[in-house]
Amino acid sequence: MRAFRALTMTAAVCAAIALSAPLASADPPNGGVGGNGGNGGNGPSNISVNPFAVHQGSTMQVSASGCGHGGTVSSHGNFPPANLSAGSIGFATVRIFNHASPGNHTLSVRCNDNSLVATHRFRILDGRGAQGGIGGSIGPSAAETAIGASLVGFAALGAGVHVVRRRRPLRSQA
Repeated sequence: MRAFRALTMTAAVCAAIALSAPLASADPPNGGVGGNGGNGGNGPSNISVNPFAVHQGSTMQVSASGCGHGGTVSSHGNFPPANLSAGSIGFATVRIFNHASPGNHTLSVRCNDNSLVATHRFRILDGRGAQGGIGGSIGPSAAETAIGASLVGFAALGAGVHVVRRRRPLRSQA
C-alpha cells in the first residue's frame, strides 16, 4: 500500500513538472525575436524589485534583462533616476526619498540602446525601517528616562523596606 501511495505521488509530481515546462519556455510577446537585433535588443523585460515593499528612506534593488548596454531606472517623486548596469541582466540600487508618499507606485526602465520602456510596480511603506547597526548612538527620550528613574526609585524603596523589616527583632524571642 505504501509503494502504491509513493508511486502515485511521484506520477503527480512528474505530471506537474511536465505541464509547467511549456509555460517556462514560452516565446516573448514580440514574436520570439531574440538576441540583440538591429534595434539593439528587445528592450527591458523580466523586471524585478527586491524588496517589493520598502520603507521611506530605504534602498531597493532593481534588475532587468534585455538592456545589454545599460539603461535608466526612474520613478518620479519616489527616487532619483539610477543607472542600470550593462550586461544580460542589469542591476541598479535606488534609495527611496524620505518624503515619498506611501502606497503602490510604478517604476520605469529604459534601455540606452533603444527607446522601449517597461514598467513594474512596487510599494512604499509608511515610516522608517528598523534603525539597525547604530548601537548605542541613540540616547533615551525624556519619557524613557522618567520611567527608568521611577523604576530605580521603587526598587530602592522596596529594598529599604525589606532591610528595615529584617532588622526588627522578633518580640517572642526576647
